[in-house]
Amino acid sequence: MFARAFEIAKDFTNPVVVLTRFSDGKVNASCGSFIILNEEGWIITVAHLWQSYFQYKEQKENPDKEYDRRILNHSFWWGKDGRVLKEVKAYPESDLVIGKLVPFSPNEINCYPEFINEEEMSIGTSLCKIGYPFSNINARFDEQKGNFVMDAKTLPSLYPIEGIYTRKVISKAFKDSKKTLAFIETSTPGFFGHSGGPIVDINGKLWGIQSRTVHIPLGFSPKIRKQGKIVEENQFLNAGWGIHPKVIKELLSSNNIF
Repeated sequence: MFARAFEIAKDFTNPVVVLTRFSDGKVNASCGSFIILNEEGWIITVAHLWQSYFQYKEQKENPDKEYDRRILNHSFWWGKDGRVLKEVKAYPESDLVIGKLVPFSPNEINCYPEFINEEEMSIGTSLCKIGYPFSNINARFDEQKGNFVMDAKTLPSLYPIEGIYTRKVISKAFKDSKKTLAFIETSTPGFFGHSGGPIVDINGKLWGIQSRTVHIPLGFSPKIRKQGKIVEENQFLNAGWGIHPKVIKELLSSNNIF
């Protein structure tokens, strides 16, 4: 069902690897996704992938402050070596970040995302999330060269998962957010690595950007035996929430990108 949609969306969907080196010597490489929007190289992804970067900046600005775990080095890998993100604008209240890839050639992309119109969004429509989950990236920090090194054999691969559009939800992007925004809910969760990736219909039209997974209580807790004891197992529906296309289009329009 989603073969055509996957062929379209994989063209404008890329991985972003977030690399951090800590004061205890450990190096972490986590993966998310981003969408290339147009031939100028503008991209969009989710703001929560930048959480460690914001922490890194805060720690650099407060060198004398004690931290349980200090981030010594931080970097993003935008789908290929030598590519960086410029003109970055973060919108944490909407869980979105935009920026411009440098260098970028329009010849890299055959097609760019086409947004669904809100009046076309019918509950029950089959949708597909595309991104880079299940990654286990091996990375280290080369102190002589002062940069991160990743094992190319462990770089992530695209992985789609299907579901249906269940409802429009108005909620805060984060607990401490001051405003609410619109999400689309899908009947299946997004996995780590799907964040920032597209949610598309069977024609490849963009319905949203995967933001998070929510756990909806089903209202029953069966009792089972574990290690000789009776315990209750709470049951949940794990659903995906994506940033609503109207929210995305308004943000891009305000920045003269769309």
